[in-house]
Amino acid sequence: MLQLSRDTNLTKVRGYYDRGESRIGYRVLLGGTKHFGYYEPGASVWSMWRFKAAMRRMEDLLARRLALAPGSRVLDAGCGVGNVARALADRHGLDVTGIDILEFNLREASRRTARAGLGERTRFQRGDYHRLEFPDASFDGVYTMETFVHAADPEAALGEFYRVLKPGGRLVMFEYSRTPEEQVSAAANAALRRVCDEAAMPAWLRLYHGTLDEMLAGQAFHVERSVDVTANMMPMLRAFNLIGKFPYWCGRVTGLTYKVVNAMSAREMYKHPEVWRYGVHTAVRQ
Repeated sequence: MLQLSRDTNLTKVRGYYDRGESRIGYRVLLGGTKHFGYYEPGASVWSMWRFKAAMRRMEDLLARRLALAPGSRVLDAGCGVGNVARALADRHGLDVTGIDILEFNLREASRRTARAGLGERTRFQRGDYHRLEFPDASFDGVYTMETFVHAADPEAALGEFYRVLKPGGRLVMFEYSRTPEEQVSAAANAALRRVCDEAAMPAWLRLYHGTLDEMLAGQAFHVERSVDVTANMMPMLRAFNLIGKFPYWCGRVTGLTYKVVNAMSAREMYKHPEVWRYGVHTAVRQ
């Protein structure tokens, strides 16, 4: 039954990223990258539109949390088109293997890597983080960038991360969490459930604030640090909220909201900030 659940969820995840809105939107707005950016406190209101610089700051934060020496072997669990992997390889000297369930992402990742001349330090292959095809203790580091919320079985995925890490290896996760239902309005809960359903994010509904750290500890990780950086990524969501206003309105008027999931997500999550947070979690395999 669990296997069927995982496979069904993988189909939903593929469907979400294969939609025209996702393919076009991520490419036009973010160059194919699929993660939020980091904004320093006190940044000007106009800086929210500087997506590229903000995303590079988020990737540099990832590198600092990994805290690995150049040449260290790292797994990108949900690599997309490989922009994060190339950033870590190019700017921080890491050796990155990326996995993804989407063939079109992997083709694009390999094409961009060849063009950047980073083929010796980045490589990409099809893979599901619930069942990794790597030997035990293969990596010095593992990371997720807003991909763990797609997990159908979070404990199984964390167990796989633990297995493929070397003793002392580091896991860094940039992920969302949620507020308990009884602490927010019915409208906020309904918005979160809809976002999670349409964008194939079942794990998010289970990841109450603090739950990911508990799951990590349950898999024998030592949780070194967890930081709430919601305020630092909020400027980009504010920009997406503005961009998504018209598409979301069109979707609601025509009854085709399912075709503008990202616009819906941006509008609803910006409208209901009390129902979610965005955190950076750093753990070590003991």
